[in-house]
Amino acid sequence: MNKPMIAIAAVVVAAGILLAWYFHTRTGQLPHVPAPVPTAPAPAPAETAIEHPAPAPAGAALGPVPALSDSDPVMRDALGQVAGSEAVSHYLVPESIVRHLVVTIDNLPRQKVAVAMRPVVSAPGAFMVQGDELHATLDPRNYERYEPMVAVVRKLDVQRLADVYLHYYPLFQGVYQNLGYPNGYFNDRLVQVIDSLLATPQIKGPIALTRPNVMYVFADPALESRPAGQKLLLRMGPQNAAVIKEKLTELRAIITAAPPSKH
Repeated sequence: MNKPMIAIAAVVVAAGILLAWYFHTRTGQLPHVPAPVPTAPAPAPAETAIEHPAPAPAGAALGPVPALSDSDPVMRDALGQVAGSEAVSHYLVPESIVRHLVVTIDNLPRQKVAVAMRPVVSAPGAFMVQGDELHATLDPRNYERYEPMVAVVRKLDVQRLADVYLHYYPLFQGVYQNLGYPNGYFNDRLVQVIDSLLATPQIKGPIALTRPNVMYVFADPALESRPAGQKLLLRMGPQNAAVIKEKLTELRAIITAAPPSKH
């Protein structure tokens, strides 16, 4: 299936941290094949309407916005104040934080995620399957592997997280444009990604798997063809996914609280 790694995507800086963590797991776990950084899209119009302009942060000032090359210590400190320094030091890859978050978030609605750009460390544990290669289903015990990070997400103050994202928004916007979207607006892309994740279906009953090669994939072609981020939420289990969706819904409300405008 592809080496997993998730997000919050999707909760921005946690969407990237929180969701993205789940995408990177060990051998035998529905992996994500490494995908290249998105290539430049077709030329966009000089004037592109901004659908969801990023509102001003509601919290206290966090200090000046640094250059991207100097942003890692600042981002680690800011995220540590929101999610806890222990969680950040344990899960977050300490280099190129903003770039890794932007690339991962941008990839969540796609079929593949660039594993090399993951913003978080690998998840522990081995992927478990019930049955055999001919009649395999996703073992619910896999859901337990995601619970430590979901516990971090559950405690997040989404307003504070959004304040970090909005305060340092120029960094996210600059990285996004440099990916090949010179007229793109990252907050609009983040909202699209959140909407994609929130559209993840709830599957009742066992989830059938098949193993055409080395790794297992969803046996249902309709599920296997879904975006990488949605497949991640399915693998996390309904209760864990519900926590992520709740936080993403809160984040979406905050980052869209501004009237439409243009570049």
